[in-house]
Amino acid sequence: MKAFIFPGQGSQFSGMGHNLYQASEKAKKLFESANNILDFNICKIMFEGSEEDLKKTNVTQPAIFIHSTILSNCINMSPEMVAGHSLGEFSALVAAKVISFEDGLKLVKKRAEAMHQACQKGDSTMAAIIGLDASIIEEYCSKSEGVVVPANYNSTSQIVISGDRKTIEQTCNELSNLGAKKTIILPVGGAFHSPIMEPAKKELQAAINNTEFNAPICPIYQNVSTNPEIDKDTIKINLIEQLTAPVKWYQTIENMIKNGASQFIEVGPGKVLTGLNKRINRQIEAVKFDISSSI
Repeated sequence: MKAFIFPGQGSQFSGMGHNLYQASEKAKKLFESANNILDFNICKIMFEGSEEDLKKTNVTQPAIFIHSTILSNCINMSPEMVAGHSLGEFSALVAAKVISFEDGLKLVKKRAEAMHQACQKGDSTMAAIIGLDASIIEEYCSKSEGVVVPANYNSTSQIVISGDRKTIEQTCNELSNLGAKKTIILPVGGAFHSPIMEPAKKELQAAINNTEFNAPICPIYQNVSTNPEIDKDTIKINLIEQLTAPVKWYQTIENMIKNGASQFIEVGPGKVLTGLNKRINRQIEAVKFDISSSI
């Protein structure tokens, strides 16, 4: 079975989507529609902007969503299952026909704005912990007096933690002492997938509840549950919970494999997920979709 997987924040690059815009008239129309929905020229930033321009949350999230969903439109096959990493879950919902491109972009715009505002209320960040068992990280976080929680279970050897900056820095030092091979403070705008995102969650909940969701054309494996979801109301609930809950990525991929996934096709900028999937299970094919093979 073919599974489409969609990347999240961090996959952006200068020039992203430009070849897609030039190669397809359908893609061009969707890019121009995105400019109108966002009320600014995101295409110009994607095609010509600097890496610094693309790091701004109100640009990064829509840019990755736009690139991923338009690219998905150019694949001459339908997915048999889908999943997306954090932000990528919105692209997966469009690919599974749960929401329209237009509604998806409006939700991503709201999500980015709400998350940015939540980040402004304090100094917070995220850090990657390499080579330490998840149970040790979870136990340490549960005992911490500050805000620090596991945020991304990217693979069994790479867990990302999220919280207030001071506690994250202390936690990195302590986890190094407990055997972590490496700890890396990430260049992100704040503590995503943590309690610090609670104000953003409330804003996004209202927007999601006011958006029409349809039953998916194939199962969507969501970050919160890791299970194949087909009920539109459950999908909404999980999408809302995602902002403050961890992204259980390697558990999701393992479930997809168990349920028949034989090829993972990464759809979007970069190839972060292809790399992660090869760490999770080298026996299953993982490829990056190449637009030139479709148009």
